[in-house]
Amino acid sequence: MQLFTTWHSWQQAEPGLRDQLPADTVDRLHEAVDFATDRHGDQQRPTGAPYTDHLMEALEVLVRGAGVTDPEILSAAVLHDVVEDTSGTLEEISAAFGPRVAELVGWVTIPEPGPGQDRASVKEEYLRGLRRAPHDAILVKLADRASNAQTLGNLPQARQRAYYAQTVEHIVPLAAGEPWFAGWYAGWAAEFAGLAESGPGGSAPALTEPSQEIPSHASKPAG
Repeated sequence: MQLFTTWHSWQQAEPGLRDQLPADTVDRLHEAVDFATDRHGDQQRPTGAPYTDHLMEALEVLVRGAGVTDPEILSAAVLHDVVEDTSGTLEEISAAFGPRVAELVGWVTIPEPGPGQDRASVKEEYLRGLRRAPHDAILVKLADRASNAQTLGNLPQARQRAYYAQTVEHIVPLAAGEPWFAGWYAGWAAEFAGLAESGPGGSAPALTEPSQEIPSHASKPAG
């Protein structure tokens, strides 16, 4: 399984980006990284690393792995948690980066629960709805989940099994139409195949925490 954990800052990412992308695309991505860094502030991943590491990993997956060059898809990958995890809005993203980037971010943003709804059921509905997402939004989601899934071994065993089961049910099918992602997720599933074993009740344990993603220390659960 190929890992994407070498771009932790703009300074680390820029040389590789300039090797593979036009200068104007790199400049737009620099603006997106600055925007995301400002909005996410001092938020952290569970390891204590800056939350922006996750955003840079998602970008690395798309560029170095999947070979995506579309500047709006790449910008959306960098910005994909701004609305979910900060006070930033889709309107701000649209004003700064255009309506298509905002639309892609909207597709991968978990809605806030409405009256009478709990976060787990809203998340489940969101995951099922990704099957209706446009192609470009699916690429962003696949990169987002790949960043988190590649370090699945860092979670407690019970959460590893639940996250594995959730990914296999909802995310792996999205990769079927994308040859590179299909291959990567096949390798990932093989790497963590032991997590497919049933829990004590005969199935993998459910993710019962409010956020069903690998949690961050963000102001809202990670997407």
